[in-house]
Amino acid sequence: MPPSSVHFNGSVNLPDAETVMREISARIPAGVRRMTDGETGERNYWILFQIQKFLEMPEFVSVSSGVAYDTGDAQAPAMPHLRLADGVSAETVNWPNLGYADEYVKSFAVFSALQEDGTIPAGVRFQMQYPTPLASMAGTIDPEDQLGVTASYEAALFADLDHALATLPHDRCSVQWDVAVEFGLLEGGFGPGSQVPLEQIAPALIRCVDRVAVDVPVGMHLCYGDYGHQHFKQPESLAMQVRVVNAVVSGAARPVDWVSFTVPQAISDEGFFAPLHDLQVGPETELFFALVPYHPADQPAGTTAEQVRLIDAALAESASGTRDWGICTECGMGRVAAGDVTGLLDLHREILETQPGLA
Repeated sequence: MPPSSVHFNGSVNLPDAETVMREISARIPAGVRRMTDGETGERNYWILFQIQKFLEMPEFVSVSSGVAYDTGDAQAPAMPHLRLADGVSAETVNWPNLGYADEYVKSFAVFSALQEDGTIPAGVRFQMQYPTPLASMAGTIDPEDQLGVTASYEAALFADLDHALATLPHDRCSVQWDVAVEFGLLEGGFGPGSQVPLEQIAPALIRCVDRVAVDVPVGMHLCYGDYGHQHFKQPESLAMQVRVVNAVVSGAARPVDWVSFTVPQAISDEGFFAPLHDLQVGPETELFFALVPYHPADQPAGTTAEQVRLIDAALAESASGTRDWGICTECGMGRVAAGDVTGLLDLHREILETQPGLA
């Protein structure tokens, strides 16, 4: 089956939420299931939004600062390394307002107004994106403090999510968990000795999924990093992503409503997509694949059509079976040059329109 829908993983390098929503709606009139606010303003570099808050907390002291991993990009922001201040324990950390719920309540007002005037089609849900608790902790908090501080921060982040869901109408919103740092650990992408087994990663992801009220759709963005607009490691295949999905879906008490998979640009190798044979999700789980390249001019002609063929063939042989599926970019569009954003939005529509079998 050709792709029939689009998904947005979060950030969009446009000035504000209204601009993001208007541009998406104008350029992609069909196939949008959920609407991002673009994570504009202070949220435009993902977990840096949280780390800036940590730097202002008296409970932490800075040990060092440097790149998260070498991308060759001098523009990648330095990431601090923090530890608990003397006399402070993880249990006594007084977390500030983490800010996500406040931003989403404001963005939802924009979304609601645009949906009421017909700019955003009826049935499209508002999408909130949250980093997993581990994302803001791993690489930021000193290993000696990390276990306790991560548990404390998880409680604070879940409370922020609870506040958002207590404020917004459940029949009009959805929640995405950004699963990125976890893949760095699973793949050993942060240097020698950094690899962590899935058995240590999956329980926290399951807690994230189960925290979302069952009447609110929840999804996972499976990401190999976009720091300095580079992955911490190029995935060799979809094998690890499939393993993560299967572990979370089998362990969660509620359904996982969508998953977006990382597919590096120009990958059209049967072996890359073959692990989809092992995917075990029900028909309620929407699947999205990153077939929208950040640099379309650099991609050989015919790549997208071949990717579509390989995905369809692999799914047909899996327990998940032949199904409708959709497209996305590898990560968000927050690190995309502002002048390229509208072209990428147009490319989503063009891919849907040009695949065989679509009008």
